[in-house]
Amino acid sequence: MGDVVPLPVRSVPPSEESTVEPLWRESVGRQLREERLSSGKRLIDVAEEAGVSPQYLSEVERGLKDPSSELLAAIAGALGLSVAEIATRVATSSPSTQSPVCLAA
Repeated sequence: MGDVVPLPVRSVPPSEESTVEPLWRESVGRQLREERLSSGKRLIDVAEEAGVSPQYLSEVERGLKDPSSELLAAIAGALGLSVAEIATRVATSSPSTQSPVCLAA
């Protein structure tokens, strides 16, 4: 197997923290975690239903992993949501109108 390459860590000066837009994976992860917690589901149960490891789901929720569309659909489905619903939630919860979200028709 090849070497594991860590994801780059964003270093933001404190003066710019409030103006930096969240990454797509961070916003998606936040929405997935909020839905899981509000539905009272355990991380291990959602991971099992989605066919991913609990560690992977945790990393997605924390914005450390950017899931493929297939994995996002599986995780959202395990929460009773569609990818479109997650994307809409991310778009409407963004504090800025210049969100990194693009919704296709």
